[in-house]
Amino acid sequence: MEKKTNVTLVTIAVFVATFMTAIEGTIVTTAMPTIVGSLHGIEIMNWVFSIYLLTNAMLTPIYGKLADKIGRRPIFILGTFLFIVGSALCGLSNTMLTLIISRGIQGMGAGAMMPVALTIIADLYTMEKRAKVLGLNSTAWGIASVVGPLAGGMIVDTIGWHWIFFINVPIGLILIGMIWYFLVEPKHQVEAKKMDIGGSFSLMMVLLTLLLAFQLLSDNGFSLLVLGLLALTVISFGLFLWAEKRAEDPVISLSLFHSPLFVVVNLVAALISGFLMGIDVYIPMWMQGVLGLNAGIGGLVLAPLSLLWMVGSFLASRWMSQYSIRKTLLLGLVITLIGAVWQFLIPMGSSWLWFFGISSIIGIGLGATTVTCTVSAQSSVPQEMLGVATSFNTLVRTIGQTIMVSVFGILLNTISANGLQQAKLTSDPDIMNKLVNPQTAKLLSADLLEPLRKILYDSLHGVFGAGLLLVVIAVVLTLLVKEKSGRIVE
Repeated sequence: MEKKTNVTLVTIAVFVATFMTAIEGTIVTTAMPTIVGSLHGIEIMNWVFSIYLLTNAMLTPIYGKLADKIGRRPIFILGTFLFIVGSALCGLSNTMLTLIISRGIQGMGAGAMMPVALTIIADLYTMEKRAKVLGLNSTAWGIASVVGPLAGGMIVDTIGWHWIFFINVPIGLILIGMIWYFLVEPKHQVEAKKMDIGGSFSLMMVLLTLLLAFQLLSDNGFSLLVLGLLALTVISFGLFLWAEKRAEDPVISLSLFHSPLFVVVNLVAALISGFLMGIDVYIPMWMQGVLGLNAGIGGLVLAPLSLLWMVGSFLASRWMSQYSIRKTLLLGLVITLIGAVWQFLIPMGSSWLWFFGISSIIGIGLGATTVTCTVSAQSSVPQEMLGVATSFNTLVRTIGQTIMVSVFGILLNTISANGLQQAKLTSDPDIMNKLVNPQTAKLLSADLLEPLRKILYDSLHGVFGAGLLLVVIAVVLTLLVKEKSGRIVE
């Protein structure tokens, strides 16, 4: 009797893998003050997060190609193994530099786990059921956002920060066992075509220089190094296109971009992911800096976004069975747009309770939009390109988040600096940092507090305006897709 895939257990394994990669960010953020106190090196602390993002993004499209070429199971197992090795080395780190290197290895593994997990879901479920399963899978991010800080704090306070990394090892080994035993794939005929080495390396250079440029731009503003990296990005991209046109088996086939639907849903995914970063980073800043509330409230008002994301995903699955992809995507984007407009127009003195409503609406809209983008990207390509299409969709979200975090930061700092210069309130260059920290804000004089809060409100208003513009552009792009053919209107 031929052995078949155990769909239930493989789906559970995919959910656990998603949760494991999702919680990594929130749990490490919580533990970072303790880690810095133990290992020192606060000046390079940001690289603990940045290197994970860089190695993750650089290898995501390569893993997608390999998943199509040799199968999902070996690539998922390879990624999980690298994630385990990186986690173990993180736990054993005794300097900040070794921790950063170990996080790079961990990111290399995570770059395979997430996109290949989504590809496995696409293999196991029909398009009608896939959206529901992706909706359930996305709840891992919501649970991680709530559980991560609590678990991180508890682990650090009891058995030590090393165990936030060590705990990944047994879970990862169980995942490898489950995928190895319960996922049965048809035998892949490994084609004799040469691997696209030139395209792979030039693509990795594009991603490395682009993400590194925006990371440095966010930290230090424009500099010769940033401009040099952006120039290298353009050159590397030209080399990538040249390599792909000549490759026998390109790492990302340029034929993918002949489908206008594929292009649009990925652009929308990038824009919406960038918008999400504005919500996650700057609503808590509003709670603390503008309203003077504690950090816990900032996390609390974002909870509906995570929880109602699943509701939006389920709605999208229903809409996709009734309407076209274009109409489903528009419905999700319009709901998101309502939340974005409300957020942009909310007055300075509004109660923090209103943000529950904003967060809820945006959560439903983003849940519906994100799942529709993933399913659309997968359904708009042939089965043999499913891994590449899924990994590319994951990649553009990372790029959208990275670029917009930098843009939002520059926008906030520029508006704040102009506001402080015009008001001439203080010469303290660190005054806005003191304002957004509830502990230090209490020490500011009353005659400074209100004007500073108005400056911060104006700055956040600018950030939310930029976020609103991203959603509007996404709506316009979607309107350019014809209802039946999926072609862009000429």
